[in-house]
Amino acid sequence: MSNFIAVFEQRQEMLLRTIMEHLQISLISLMIAIVIAVPLGLLLTRYPKAAEPVIGVSAVLQTIPSLAVLAFLIPFFGIGTTPAIIALILYGLLPILRNTYTGIREVDPALKEAATGMGMNSFRRLTKIELPIAMPVIMAGIRTSMVLIVGTTTIAALIGAGGLGEIILLGLDRGADIHLILLGAIPAALLAIALDMILRIFERFSKKAGLKSFIAMLVLVVLIVAAPLILNGTKQADLVIGGKMGSEPDILINMYKLLIEDQTDLEVGLEPNLGKTAFVFSALQQGSIDIFPEFTGTAIVTHLEDQANSNDAKEVYEQAKQGMKEEFGMELLMPMEFNNTYTVATTEELAERYDLEEIGDLKQIENEITAGFTLEFNDRYDGYVGMQEVYNLQIADVKTMEPGIRESALSNGEVDIIDAYATDSYMVELDLVTLSDPENLFPPYQGAPLLREDTLEEYPVLRDILNQLSGKITDDEMREMNYQVDYEDESAEIVAREYLIREGLITN
Repeated sequence: MSNFIAVFEQRQEMLLRTIMEHLQISLISLMIAIVIAVPLGLLLTRYPKAAEPVIGVSAVLQTIPSLAVLAFLIPFFGIGTTPAIIALILYGLLPILRNTYTGIREVDPALKEAATGMGMNSFRRLTKIELPIAMPVIMAGIRTSMVLIVGTTTIAALIGAGGLGEIILLGLDRGADIHLILLGAIPAALLAIALDMILRIFERFSKKAGLKSFIAMLVLVVLIVAAPLILNGTKQADLVIGGKMGSEPDILINMYKLLIEDQTDLEVGLEPNLGKTAFVFSALQQGSIDIFPEFTGTAIVTHLEDQANSNDAKEVYEQAKQGMKEEFGMELLMPMEFNNTYTVATTEELAERYDLEEIGDLKQIENEITAGFTLEFNDRYDGYVGMQEVYNLQIADVKTMEPGIRESALSNGEVDIIDAYATDSYMVELDLVTLSDPENLFPPYQGAPLLREDTLEEYPVLRDILNQLSGKITDDEMREMNYQVDYEDESAEIVAREYLIREGLITN
């Protein structure tokens, strides 16, 4: 408990920010879902034959996995709040639409006939009789939708939309840090409960006040959503730098930001922890971000869908640079020194027991061990796919998991080997043994800024500024900086600033 309180005290500012982001995204999504679903539900009561297929479509939309929806929306809307809100609207439509339709249809037919007999047309009958009576049912649908949206909003952090999912993902990335995960999960649950209680009050009020409660609720939602925008305003950044999940990309993007803002008048925004390679690269292509740190080996194998022509770092860089320019119109600037290549790691105990030194040595125990690989590594040629071909490995039990989970699984004995990165901090923390790669399956992975050509044309000064990091940051230095962020809970910005000052690249 004391550890959780300490994490809470350290992360209060982040917690407050993410709660507000979570609340704002959820309420905007709810408001738009109401504006779409309530009129549509009312319309369907006048055309009942269309009701079943329309409600059926909204039910199907709710069954589509949220990650699939987000991945589909990124090429059209980029990253950030827009695709997240669209996805949440799709998930929130069904309860409101179904309850609106059901609530109106279940109004006593005798009351409808009496209203018609009094000379009311369809619109007056709807507003004076049907809607007031059906409002409690409609409000119950809105309550259900709200709880669903608040819970699903945590996934929005994967595409840079913020919210409490950002803290949960950070906890997962830090080796399933239970305190960080709880710090994000508990407020999300409390937020859902609080909003449900508030809407329950409006639902009860609606039994007497009818439409007035519905209008009051909408006004309150609009005020909550608009308040932060009115009070804080927004300043558009000149450049947005994004990063994949993890401490290392977070440190690097902070270095880029500090260097650019120190040597220019440009305003730089950061979008850390955007998720896997495909998400971040799509965001760069679409224009949601302008720069992100990529690795030379990843550029060749993942983006260019090719294999490295050499194991020489300079030749790999030239191949990646030329390929990214020709195929995508992107510039890969000069790389840093550290080589964060893939490796296969295991515990000292297992390595000693079976005399494991090379990846090929796993062949003797492939039917006895369990591998814990990330989804990305499991599906890449410079990963398990290549290990199967180059080293003729067919590991009997392969479990895929998020990067932050694998080291916990290894230390707890749930898996025997994992994929790892050479500069990851847990390599030191857990005293892991890395298996050598004599067949050079894994090409060099040197970090370098990747940006579109049009960005460099608009801001040519970026080349010289970011190339100041060329040849800097050794494996040991990167590993130590990752350790400071992951295990000493230092902020990525402070770690990045201290390195740049130490190297004389900035003064303060």
